[in-house]
Amino acid sequence: MSTAMGGPALFIGTDTAYVAVLRPRLDPTDPEVREAAGQAGVTPEEFAGPGNVWALMWEDETGAGGGFELPGLRDAEAEDFADRLLAELSFDTGPFVIGAGQVLRLQGYPGQAGGECRFVSTITPPEGEEPSPLTLEIPPVDTDALRADLQDFRGSLA
Repeated sequence: MSTAMGGPALFIGTDTAYVAVLRPRLDPTDPEVREAAGQAGVTPEEFAGPGNVWALMWEDETGAGGGFELPGLRDAEAEDFADRLLAELSFDTGPFVIGAGQVLRLQGYPGQAGGECRFVSTITPPEGEEPSPLTLEIPPVDTDALRADLQDFRGSLA
């Protein structure tokens, strides 16, 4: 249903390993959404939902991944996380750590030239969610591109 996705999304990583904070918004008129709703035995509107629940998703280099909803996360908290990450990437202060509540801890390791940053993310699902806490290595990403993505993400929240 990639064509039906909308809403703010921040992906940190590469095509093969990433962590993402997103608020998916599905279009109930999209044929793929309608088909998935039919398979689930619900109306397309029920399947699409209100589009206001944040989620955390991840995938590692082996293709294994997962995700869970963050029903208590507000837009302001997602924006604060993006602001803090943007600030860390804008200053050449060395390794840093920022968190997104209790569910995500992101350790950043900027490259010596400042053009790349690799991350180690610790994902701790809320109580009652699967899987167990996990650590995900994210290969180096281009910091200029990530800063642009962070600005776009912040703009999508307005």
